[in-house]
Amino acid sequence: MRIVFMGTPDFAVPVLKALAKVHDVVAVYTRAPKESGRGKKINKSPIHLLAEELGIPTRTPKTLKSEDEQSFLRNLQADMAVVAAYGLLLPQAVLEMFPQGCINVHASLLPRWRGAAPIQRAVEAGDNKSGISIMQMVQALDAGDVLAQEEVAITPEMTGGELHDRLAETGAPLLIRTLNRFAEILPAKQDEALVTYAQKIDKAECRLDFDNEAETLRNKIRAFSPYPAAYFVYQGERFKVYKAAAIDGCGMPGEILEGDTALVVAVRGGKALNIERIQREGKQAMDIAELLKGFHFAKGTQL
Repeated sequence: MRIVFMGTPDFAVPVLKALAKVHDVVAVYTRAPKESGRGKKINKSPIHLLAEELGIPTRTPKTLKSEDEQSFLRNLQADMAVVAAYGLLLPQAVLEMFPQGCINVHASLLPRWRGAAPIQRAVEAGDNKSGISIMQMVQALDAGDVLAQEEVAITPEMTGGELHDRLAETGAPLLIRTLNRFAEILPAKQDEALVTYAQKIDKAECRLDFDNEAETLRNKIRAFSPYPAAYFVYQGERFKVYKAAAIDGCGMPGEILEGDTALVVAVRGGKALNIERIQREGKQAMDIAELLKGFHFAKGTQL
């Protein structure tokens, strides 16, 4: 098939690689490069870089609503659009443009976790499974009929980053298998009664509130590791937390119970968090034992 691919981050890279091997990807759409630093360095998205490596024409419009962009898309005469974490909304005119429609590679077992952050929200909620859904796209958010799904187990220690990588590798072969038997698949409607939404992560929620249950905090730390990373502030400095264990410990929530040989912080319900991996501002992430060789947290301090 002639396919237009739309994607942006690392999650979409295995999908485009697999798609380009067996189908004619006539164009790639991705988010526009961003400038960073004093030198205004241009940072192209992972998909932009891959498309250039594969020699596929690439476009980076800020919107797909313009008539010029829609005319360009139409003139490609593609059979289908495949979308994976693109980051731009597809107008109805674009959704209806392709003879075989637009399909999306979504990182959850729909209808659970529609929306912007399905990977992190699944881990944060303590789910024991996630997966990939290949769905037909409609105007409503992640509400289209499902063509195929594949489950991925979420183990008790798995981080959001690890789940991201597992799902990215799962999505590519599932998409190819789905396209191979596309004509014979009967799409399945989503059960609206089971819908949950994965809201975009707000920076403010990354700060740890120790007046919570230990498992709630541990799941948030796992979910946000390595990005955007949960954190606490000690003596005006931000410390990112990547791994912690729930243990017994009595104290006021947020009280440092141990800060010399380990970092243990009291939480709600007579429990505590034993923080195992951490990162100071401007430093590399490290195991807590390494940090405590030259830095200590004052016992009794309230975080």
